[in-house]
Amino acid sequence: MAPFENIRIAFGALRAHPMRSLLTMLGIIIGVAAVIAMVAVGAGAQVRVAEQIRTLGANLLMIQPGAGQEGSARLAGGTRHTLSEDDAAAIGGQVPGVLVAAPSVRGSGQLVHGNRNWNTVVNGTRPDYFIAREWPLDRGRSFSEQEARIAAKVATLGASVAKVLFAEADPLGQTIRIAEVPFQVIGVLAAKGPAGDGSDQDDVVFVPISTAKLRLLGGAHQVSRGSLNYILVKVADALAMESVQAEIRGLLRDRHRLSAGAPDDFQVSNPAAAMAAQHEATRTLSFLLAAIASVSLLVGGISIMNIMLVSVTERTREIGLRLAVGARRRDIRRQFLAEAVALCLVGGAFGIVAGVAGAALLSRLAGWAVFIGPEAVAAAVLFAAAIGIFFGYYPASKASRLDPIEALRFE
Repeated sequence: MAPFENIRIAFGALRAHPMRSLLTMLGIIIGVAAVIAMVAVGAGAQVRVAEQIRTLGANLLMIQPGAGQEGSARLAGGTRHTLSEDDAAAIGGQVPGVLVAAPSVRGSGQLVHGNRNWNTVVNGTRPDYFIAREWPLDRGRSFSEQEARIAAKVATLGASVAKVLFAEADPLGQTIRIAEVPFQVIGVLAAKGPAGDGSDQDDVVFVPISTAKLRLLGGAHQVSRGSLNYILVKVADALAMESVQAEIRGLLRDRHRLSAGAPDDFQVSNPAAAMAAQHEATRTLSFLLAAIASVSLLVGGISIMNIMLVSVTERTREIGLRLAVGARRRDIRRQFLAEAVALCLVGGAFGIVAGVAGAALLSRLAGWAVFIGPEAVAAAVLFAAAIGIFFGYYPASKASRLDPIEALRFE
């Protein structure tokens, strides 16, 4: 029997009992929908983490002050202000494999332009910071080393700040006030999007570090004019991250004159490594969610086997007649396999629609990031077809082994 003939007969059998076919397919529909929705949630989380890693910048190390101490009480990390611009210069000049080491101070400030105002993060740094973060400009320019040396009152705005203060107007050349100090806007950075903790990376204004220390932050936030909030280091080779990290630790301990048994008064961390671990965790979670959702596909397959066995019993005389007029046993087997696969594929098609709709609903109502890749849809369809073949084989084999004479006598 030709394959197309098997397919025609299979769909004809489904149309003969529409309600029974629909109820049989329901398990496959729910299973495929659940798999697609769960995989979409897991893939969305992976894509989001990967995007956060990309926006952070490649091969970065973050050096922050260590934990201070008051009496016998140890304070939180970042309260021991021992990092300096000289430390950043030493790291950039003495540690092999370091491309740039950008010193930074940061705090909050009220920005005013005309009748608009906005409270945001003020980051004082050097031009190397934008190289380390791989942060391009949308328009204008960033401040130069010369402007950093003379404490020029110039500012480069994050995309969110530019939108709040200027809306659709061009901010270049305009004057804004930060903590009552006038600054000229010389550039606007390209949008980065949310950070790993959900904060807006574009809600920031950058000024030269010398300007920030002399005119804005200074001794505020318990940071002296000689200390830093952090140093951002960009490493040339990803494979050298651990060795560079060890070199930096040794250099800073020497510069800070720490004895052999003394704890570090600084912290060197790899932000991307933590995000990569989160990426692996979300990947594992997505596999777990897909595996749990796949259980419903197995339940749907058992339902299909049950219905196909009922169908074999109902059509025993038909099977006997076909065998009597010359149909081969493999033709009978293929016919019933085609019906089982057709049930699964049609159910899979409805399941894809339901899964996409469910993922979109989760994204809208729960605010979860979802991503539906073509490979997830293809895998769901192939899995559904495999379920049809696996659970349909026994009924099809049983039908092909019927004795024609006994089948014709069946009432």
